[in-house]
Formats: sequence, C-alpha cells, structure tokens
Amino acid sequence: MSTDRHLRPDEIELLLDGEEGFGVAPLRAHVRSCLECQSELDSARELMFALDTLPDFAPSPAFADRVMSQVQVFEPWHAAATRTVEQFVPATRPARIAAGFGAAVTAGLATAGATWAVARADMGLLLAQLGLESFREQVVAAGSDVMTTVVGQPGLDALRGSSPEVMALAVGGFVAVAGMGVVGIRALATSSRTAR
Repeated sequence: MSTDRHLRPDEIELLLDGEEGFGVAPLRAHVRSCLECQSELDSARELMFALDTLPDFAPSPAFADRVMSQVQVFEPWHAAATRTVEQFVPATRPARIAAGFGAAVTAGLATAGATWAVARADMGLLLAQLGLESFREQVVAAGSDVMTTVVGQPGLDALRGSSPEVMALAVGGFVAVAGMGVVGIRALATSSRTAR
C-alpha cells in the first residue's frame, strides 16, 4: 500500500534516517513507484553526504563568552536570597555560633521588651510621648537656622508651638520640596549633557 501523494520533507527525513517504525513501509513503496519522490530522496542523500565531508572546525576560544554575555539568565528569588544571606554569615564555626547566640539574645530581649511594653502600656505611652517631644525639640533646634532662612522668624515661632504631627508634616514637606529640587537639577544637568 503506497501513498497517493508526494512525500513531505519530514517523511523524506524519516527515510534518510533509516527509520523502521509504523508507516515507513508505505513511504518506501511510494518512493519505489514515484520518480519525483525518488529524485527528492536521492538529492537529500547527496546533500547529507556532502555535509558529512565538510571538515570539523572549532569556534574561537572567546566564542562561548561572547554568546553567554548576550544571554540573560534569571536567578530564582530563593537562590538570590540565599546568596544575600550567606554574605552575612561568618565563615568559621565559632563565629557562626557567636552570631547565632547574639541573634538569639537579641530576639529574647526584643520579646521581653515587647512583653513589658504591652504589660505597661501606660508607661510605654508616656515614654513614647517623652521621646517624641525630645525628638521634636532636637529637630527644631537643629533646623532652626535653616527654617529661619526658609520661612522666617514668624514661621519658626509657629512651628515651635505646633503639635508633633504638624511639625512632622512641615519638615516632610520641606524635605520633599528640597528633594524635588535636587532631582530637577540633576535632570537638567543630564539633559544638557546628552544634548551636547
């Protein structure tokens, strides 16, 4: 039983490879009866023999490096995290034991501190308010010259008498405006450099 059509390229490849599977016998029978397919098969055999006679050659030594420099290899997140953590782990066993002991003591102290803070919420609130007030005074004292220059003495007096939230908002706004100014200056410098 032969096929009533000409062979496709993949079927000719099956015959070239010497396959002996299901459906190969009808292909061989067709090649024996069809001059055009027999010619195609002979041409493919000649091409294979010609390719086999080509000399083998080795790529240049830097070929693999050039190819791999163009390949993007994505590292899985867990491998990157492991590599990052390994940078902080000491190399020697005694140092690792000491670091582990230090981490355990730190975790224990943090747990004890959190438990104490929850048990004495009123004391924690008082300490937080004292700390916030002290922080506000330090920020106002450290930035009074800058603020006097920026907002003037009346603005500085209003800032000193305000609540911590208003002060934080004002300082945050000042930092944001200063940051935008720095970013704008950098953008202008970059654009003028690329325009040259």
